Amino acid sequence: MFMGEHKHTIDAKGRLIIPSRFREELGQEFIITRGLDGCLFIFPQKEWKEFEMKLRGLPLIDKNARKFSRFFLSGAAACELDKQGRILIPGALREFAGMEKEVMLAGMLNRIEVWSKERWDANNSYEDMDEIAAGMQDLGLNI
Repeated sequence: MFMGEHKHTIDAKGRLIIPSRFREELGQEFIITRGLDGCLFIFPQKEWKEFEMKLRGLPLIDKNARKFSRFFLSGAAACELDKQGRILIPGALREFAGMEKEVMLAGMLNRIEVWSKERWDANNSYEDMDEIAAGMQDLGLNI
């Protein structure tokens, strides 16, 4: 399970250090792809395979299903950790997520979200959390 947040930087070559706490769960090879809200998602192989099976189950005749699958699959890339615990984030994914220097990594149970620091700060204000929490009951989450 991934949880917690970590601030890191991307070097000039597009490499990012993955926190050691996350490395254990990820394994040596994993998948990075476009995420929602302008971030990137990193999935361990097992979680990616489960997600992939769900995408395979979407109806091919549904235009939104095709677009949804295309969004995640066309940007996906296999990643491996180097000896320093870094990954190379492909240029197209860095561009999509607006990543230049400072990034935030957030553990999200079955995946890691990677955000540019600017987007993280703009999208993750918790001022409306009471209202959001009340709406979670409609999704079956009771605190």
